[in-house]
Amino acid sequence: MQMKKDICEADMYLPICEYLKEQGYSVYSEVKNCDVTAVKGDELIVIEMKKSMNISLLIQATNRQKAADSVYVAIPLLNNRRKIKNWNGICYLLRRLELGLITVSFNSHMKGKVEVAFHPSQFKRVTNKKMRNSIIREISGRSGDYNVGGSCRSKLVTAYREMCIYIACCFEKFGPLSPAQLRRLGAGPKTTSILSKNYYGWFERTKRGVYNLHPNAYDCLKTYSSIAENCRKRLDEINEIPKNNNVSRTNMTVR
Repeated sequence: MQMKKDICEADMYLPICEYLKEQGYSVYSEVKNCDVTAVKGDELIVIEMKKSMNISLLIQATNRQKAADSVYVAIPLLNNRRKIKNWNGICYLLRRLELGLITVSFNSHMKGKVEVAFHPSQFKRVTNKKMRNSIIREISGRSGDYNVGGSCRSKLVTAYREMCIYIACCFEKFGPLSPAQLRRLGAGPKTTSILSKNYYGWFERTKRGVYNLHPNAYDCLKTYSSIAENCRKRLDEINEIPKNNNVSRTNMTVR
């Protein structure tokens, strides 16, 4: 006997029902639009079943939280959970919503095996300081909003790319420069790394410790003409390279 390719909600009911009864619950189906309800003493739990994780399931489950002590969502597990797209993200979202997760796997004879991935619990939000600081740094490093939210397959203007454009404009005006000279022009502490890695291929080393603009970079500057023009306007205020590092990056950033 071959297992059905498509598992429906009804296929999951019997294994879940048997599992709950083994835990000492009295089980009832389709009570007030709840897929599965289970009672033990004063405890009431509700389980909402779906063939796959979707927004409809989450809406139903969170609505049941108004009445039940614990609410679970149940989905079939046809393959290894690690193969399920966004499995970790799904688990995080359910925990964030204080929902439990039940998976039901089936053998070739359609006998279901129930596993409680996790129970509902109070979610304690913990701020990821590293992620937060990374976002703040990126915002601080940008001179404006040059991207369109939600766009894809387009080159994003990041703080890194802006700094590369600024460095390119420095070369464009002053010619070959050392990393120290660029920093005095306000290019920032990552200047040496930007030049040595040369991620975009805009720069070239003319001699030891001195770099210049690669010929290919001129076309790239045309692509980001508005940013480059703003950088040039700032550089117009500087007639010569400062002897001391007294030009801050903030002053050189277009606001």
